[in-house]
Amino acid sequence: MRRTIGLGVIGFGWMGQAHSRSYLRLPTLFADRTYQPRLAICADNVAARREQATESFGFAAATEDWREVIDRDEVDVVVVTAPNMLHEELCVAASAAGKHVFCEKPVGGTPAQTVRIAAAARAAGIITGVGYNYRWAPMVLHTRQLLETDRLGQLTNYRGRFFSMYGSDPMGLLSWRFLEAEGGYGVSSDILSHAVDLATFLVGPIAKVVGTKETFIRQRPLPQPGAQGHYAVGRPGDPTGEVTNEDFAAALVVFANGVRGTFESSRSIVGPESQMAFELYGTKGAVSWNLEQLNELQVYLSDDEGRAPRGYTTVFGGDRYPYHGAFVPGDANSIGFEDLVAIEDHEFLSSIVAGEQHHPGFEEALDYVSFQDAWLRSCDSGTWEDVVRL
Repeated sequence: MRRTIGLGVIGFGWMGQAHSRSYLRLPTLFADRTYQPRLAICADNVAARREQATESFGFAAATEDWREVIDRDEVDVVVVTAPNMLHEELCVAASAAGKHVFCEKPVGGTPAQTVRIAAAARAAGIITGVGYNYRWAPMVLHTRQLLETDRLGQLTNYRGRFFSMYGSDPMGLLSWRFLEAEGGYGVSSDILSHAVDLATFLVGPIAKVVGTKETFIRQRPLPQPGAQGHYAVGRPGDPTGEVTNEDFAAALVVFANGVRGTFESSRSIVGPESQMAFELYGTKGAVSWNLEQLNELQVYLSDDEGRAPRGYTTVFGGDRYPYHGAFVPGDANSIGFEDLVAIEDHEFLSSIVAGEQHHPGFEEALDYVSFQDAWLRSCDSGTWEDVVRL
């Protein structure tokens, strides 16, 4: 017997729609699932999106008032995909109502908000999830298996980055992502959080950091009502406003286990379209992965006797690796970004049925914002700062 889980989605932009498509797909992907998802209600402040939610996605209801989502008895899980600075009010209210919460990263718009959100969820005893979906890429999970079986030896170096061009056009609209009052911090909250979370997933916690940041595009065209899409652009001569958070973030780090690492992230860089990537080096081998080649992993394994040809091998994704076979059979048949969303949603709903805390949840969100807090302090002080658990 599968347990029906009523889902209430708050915010029906890109990620709200991605998760909703995922819930619709899950019954077709995971025959052995323990849950049956039901799209109960969607909240959004744009009428066209509310209409789309009911007519195209099949939500039973849609509303402008997010409180109706939390108040509905048939809603078991509240999915928060609204702008970052709204997350605290939404997550705290959902926790107080006893609803399980899945929230897009970085959970709070600021580290202090994330701390308060996590405390509210902990006090309520609910199950939480956070949208660090790149953890679920089959090639990333294979990398973790290589680490667990000691194929790479003792780790020495880690290079993580997330370069994206979504903010490279100076005519890109001044959406909430570019405003500290609505999105919180900039690229450090938006995409650097993915790169650092993946590093802690693979390597472990970070002990200290020295960082730097910059805003390269300081003015952007003001958006028109209902036209604040992630990639929307204005026109020359449009009125502009000030960007109030950072375009670029970088860090040198020391992990608690002694591994040395570097991170870079930019939303205004020209060239890399969506380069969420890492390079991991050990005494017996190395691996590298890049979201732009989601289904490939570069692997170098040393030969103990030193006689084998040297060089990286390209490993293609396939149904021999975790979750890949749920989408396509065989080798080198590709999966995509929203398939990673489906995997994380499957795992989260499975955790709810099992009554077990999901990972990554709000505690892992605290791992990142503890790093972010130290990084922000370092950007101000210009010196190394210890990462202290918030």
